Amino acid sequence: MGHSHGLSVEDQRKEDIKIGVKGFWILLIVTFAEVGIALFLKDILPDAVVRLSMITLSLYKAYYIVSIFMHLGAEVGGMATTVIFPMTLLIWGVIAFLWEGDYARQNRNYVKDARPGAEAPAKEVSKKTSMLSNDELSRELSFQ
Repeated sequence: MGHSHGLSVEDQRKEDIKIGVKGFWILLIVTFAEVGIALFLKDILPDAVVRLSMITLSLYKAYYIVSIFMHLGAEVGGMATTVIFPMTLLIWGVIAFLWEGDYARQNRNYVKDARPGAEAPAKEVSKKTSMLSNDELSRELSFQ
C-alpha cells in the first residue's frame, strides 16, 4: 500500500496487511449500513433521507477505495485532480447520453423521416411502450 521509508521489507508487508485489513472492515461496515438502510429503514425514514444516505455511503466507499487502495490519498493535489476530473466528466457524459437517448426514444414516432420517398410516421403505436410494433419497425428499418 503506502511506502514508508526506513522500514524493512517484513515491516512494510505487515503495515500493508494492516492497512488492507482495516480497509476491509471499514468497507464491510459501510456496506452493512447500506444494506440495513435498504432493507429495514426504507419504510421508516422518508424516501429523500434514504436516497441521500445511500448516495453518501456509496460516495464514501468510492473515496476510500480510491484514496487507500488506488494510492491517490497520498498524492499531491494535481495528480489526484488529473484522475478525478476526467472521471467526473465521464459520469456527466453517461448521464447526458442516457438523458438524450431517452428523449429520442420517447419522441421517435413524431419525427418526420427525411429519407426521399419515406412515408409519414406510422400511426399504430403499441400502448405499452409507445414504440412501433416489431412488424412496423422491421419495415421502417429495411434497407432495400
